[in-house]
Amino acid sequence: MSEIEEFLTLEEQNQVVEAIKKAELNTSGEIRVHFENTLEKACLDRAKEVFMNLDMQKTKNRNGVLFYVAVHDKSFAILGDTGIDKEVPSDFWESVKNLVIDEFSKENRVEGLVNGILEAGIKLKHYFPFKEDDTNELTNEISKS
Repeated sequence: MSEIEEFLTLEEQNQVVEAIKKAELNTSGEIRVHFENTLEKACLDRAKEVFMNLDMQKTKNRNGVLFYVAVHDKSFAILGDTGIDKEVPSDFWESVKNLVIDEFSKENRVEGLVNGILEAGIKLKHYFPFKEDDTNELTNEISKS
């Protein structure tokens, strides 16, 4: 069993996917989660690479959000695309990040991700509300490498 599978069971991963679907009912923002075992560079730098590799920058409104987790290294980052960065205050992600990290520190991994994703959807609703003609531009499935 890989460290990723030990970090979240398949059932817990499904809970995370369901949280993404629920969060995206509030916002046109596109949320993804990516897991990898280890880092070879700074967490945020690696999250930026993954963001680009997943083509998250190709959303219509440039409002993709990546929850990046390096399991073995116990590193976490949230990264929003340029469309979000232009609209929100500089500390926009702090409360979401703190919520996730607080739960992770208690070994509540699934709760951390689920609560963080739902909070991101609520916060993004103000800037990027869901519209009836919105389409799901990015898969909700968890990616891994």
